[in-house]
Amino acid sequence: MLTFTIRRLVLSVPTLLFISLVIFLLLELAPGDPMAQVPLTVPPDVKERMREALGLGDPVHVRFAKWLVQFFWVEPQVLIDNLFGTSLTEGQQRVLSWQTRSPVMDIVVQRLPQTLWVVGLSYVVGVLIALPIGIYSAYRQYSMFDQLGTFISMIGFSVPTFFTGVLLIVIFSVHLGWFPSIYDTTHKVTDWDSFVHQLRQIAMPVFVLALYNAAQVSRFMRASMLDNLNQDYVRTARAKGLGEKTVVLLHVLRNSMIPVVTVIALGVPQVFGGAIITEQVFKVNGLGHLLIGAIEANDLPMVQTLTFIFALLIVLFNLIADVLYGILDPRIRYD
Repeated sequence: MLTFTIRRLVLSVPTLLFISLVIFLLLELAPGDPMAQVPLTVPPDVKERMREALGLGDPVHVRFAKWLVQFFWVEPQVLIDNLFGTSLTEGQQRVLSWQTRSPVMDIVVQRLPQTLWVVGLSYVVGVLIALPIGIYSAYRQYSMFDQLGTFISMIGFSVPTFFTGVLLIVIFSVHLGWFPSIYDTTHKVTDWDSFVHQLRQIAMPVFVLALYNAAQVSRFMRASMLDNLNQDYVRTARAKGLGEKTVVLLHVLRNSMIPVVTVIALGVPQVFGGAIITEQVFKVNGLGHLLIGAIEANDLPMVQTLTFIFALLIVLFNLIADVLYGILDPRIRYD
C-alpha cells in the first residue's frame, strides 16, 4: 500500500503540471481584457504601462513558468514562514491578484473558512443522512420508507440548487422570517448566542447542499446494498446462525461501501465547485463567490489559482478513494 501511494503521488506531479498548462492556455484563449474596467479617459500609453505592470508584456511561456515557480515553490515557503516564523520568501514575488494587487493565496485563506462552514458541514451532514437511509431502504426494499426515500432523493437530485435556495429564502426568510437570507461574513462565534446565530445563517445553504449530496449518495448506497444482499456469502452467513444486524452491518455493509467510497471521495471537489451557485444565492463570501468575481473582472491569476486548486482536490481524493479500496476490501492489493 505504501509503495502504491508513493507511486501515485509521483505520477500525480506530471498530471497536475499538464492540468495547470491546460487551464493556463484556456484562460489565455478566453475573451476579455483586464484593462476593460479602466476608464476610457486613460491614455493608451498609460494602459500599456499598466499591462506591463501586470506582467502581460511577457510571452505566454514566460508567464506560465513564472506562475509555476510562484505557486509550487514560493507559496509553500510562505506557508513555512507563517508556521515557523522564518523569512524564506523575503523579497520573492508571489501570485498577485490583478483586482486587489494582493497575494492570491492570502485571499483564498481568508475566504476558505466561510466555504468550509457551508460546504464542508453540508457534505458531512449529507453523507451522515444518506448512509443510514440507503442501508435501511435496501434492507426494506419496496416498503413505505423505501418509496418515500426514493421520492425525496429524486427531488433532491433533480431540482437545481439555485431553485431550492430561492424557494427556501422566499418561505423561511421573506414569509416566516425564521432565518436570514444573506450570510454575514463578518460574524464571529464568541459565545453561545453568536453560535446560535451562526447556525441560523448557515441552516438554509447547508440544507440546500446537504439535500443534493444525500440524494446522490443514498441512491448509490441503496443500489450497492441491494447487489450484495443477494450474494451467496450473505445466505451462508445467515445459515451459520448470525444475527441480521451482524450480517447487514458487518458483512454486507463493508462490501457495499467499496463503490460508495468513490462517490463520497470524488464528491468533495464537486461540492466545492457546485457550491458556487449556492454561495451566490445566499451571498456567502467564500471561494465560489470569489471565483465568480474574478471571472467578471478578468482576474486571470485568481481564476487560474482557484480552478487549479479544484483540480488538485480531484487528484487528491482520487488517491484517497484508491487507498480506501484496499482498507475496505482485503482482496484488493496494490503490489
